[in-house]
Amino acid sequence: MVRMSDVVRGIVRDKPADPARDAPAPVAPPSPPAASRPRPVAQTPPPPAADEPRSAEAAPGLDALPIESAPPAERVEPLLSELQLFLARVRELIRTGDALPWSELEHIVERIATSLQRSNELFWVANNTAVLTGVDYLAFHQARVAVLSMTIGASVGCDRPRQVQLGIAGSLIDVGLWQLPEGLLRRLDALSAEQQALYRSHPKLSVDLIRRWSPPRESLVEAVLHHHEREQGQGFPQGLNGTAVSQDAKILGLIDTYTGLTMPPPPRPRLRPHEAIREIVRSKHEAFPSLLVKALLSEISVFPPGTLVRLNTGEVGRVVAVNRNHPLRPRVEIVADGKGQRLASTKTTDLADAPFLYITGAVAEGGH
Repeated sequence: MVRMSDVVRGIVRDKPADPARDAPAPVAPPSPPAASRPRPVAQTPPPPAADEPRSAEAAPGLDALPIESAPPAERVEPLLSELQLFLARVRELIRTGDALPWSELEHIVERIATSLQRSNELFWVANNTAVLTGVDYLAFHQARVAVLSMTIGASVGCDRPRQVQLGIAGSLIDVGLWQLPEGLLRRLDALSAEQQALYRSHPKLSVDLIRRWSPPRESLVEAVLHHHEREQGQGFPQGLNGTAVSQDAKILGLIDTYTGLTMPPPPRPRLRPHEAIREIVRSKHEAFPSLLVKALLSEISVFPPGTLVRLNTGEVGRVVAVNRNHPLRPRVEIVADGKGQRLASTKTTDLADAPFLYITGAVAEGGH
C-alpha cells in the first residue's frame, strides 16, 4: 500500500558545481619556428604523465583546438504539437486503411527522449498542456501518455530503447477508441452493461489495428493490450493478475489513469494533479504497484510549480520549486498572510527545512 507518509521525508539536492568551470587553462611551452611547427590535429591528445615534459606537438594552444558544442535544444512546445498532429493523422489512417509510418513516429519519439534527457521542461508542458485547436482529444491524450510514460520509465531504470518503446506504445494506446462511438468517453461513469463491454473491447481493437500496421516489436503490442490489467486481476480485457503483466503495460496503465483524471474529455470535470494523485493512492496496491506510484509522485509532484497552496498557518504561497524526494514539501513563495492579506513583499520558504510548516491543500487562483 502506498502511503503519503512514505514520501514525506527527503532533502533537496542542489546541482553539483562544475569542477572544470573555473580551472586554469594549461600553458603551452615555447613553440618551434612557424616554418617547422607541425599543424595541430583535430582531436585532443591524452594528458602526459606527471613527470613527462609537455611538447608543443602534444599540447597545442587552446586557440588552435576546434571547439565542439552540443546542438541547441529543441523547443518543447512544437515537439509536443508535432506528436499530437501525427496522431491526429493516425485517425485518418484508420479510415483509409493506409499503413502507419513507423519510422516517422519513432523519429519523433527519439527526439522526445533526447529532450527529456536534457531537462524536464517537456515533461511539465505535457503535464499541463491544453488541447491544440483542431486536434481531437484522443490525439492529445495519447501524446501526454507517451511523454509522461517515458519519464516514469526513466525514473524506474528503463534504458533508452525501452523509453522509446514506451513512447511509441503510449502514442497508440487508445487508437481502438477511434472505432467506438465518441459519446462513450464522455460518460464513462454512467455506461450501460452493453456500453461497458464495448468500452472494454478497446485494448483488443487497438492491438488489431497495430498488428495490421506490422509493428516493429511484439512487446509493444503486449503493452498496449494489457494497459488496463490491474494487480489483483480486476482489470480487462483478460483479467490478468499483476504477475502476468509486463512493467511497460503497468506504466502505461498508471499514466493513462493519471492523464484521464487530470484532463478528461469534456464535459467531465478534471482533477488537479494533487487530487489525481490522491485518487490513485486511495486505490491502494490493488490497482498499481507501489514502486510505480512512488515514481509518479516523485516526478509529477502533488503540487506542481505554479500551484497556489494554503499552509497550516493560514498563509498562502505559490509553489516555485519541487523537491523530488519529498513531493509534499516543495519550496513556496508566501504571497498572503494568515488573514488573507496580500504581502507587500513576498518571502520564499523551503518546506523541507521547515518541519512545523505543511500544506493543507491547494487553493484556486483568486481564492486567497
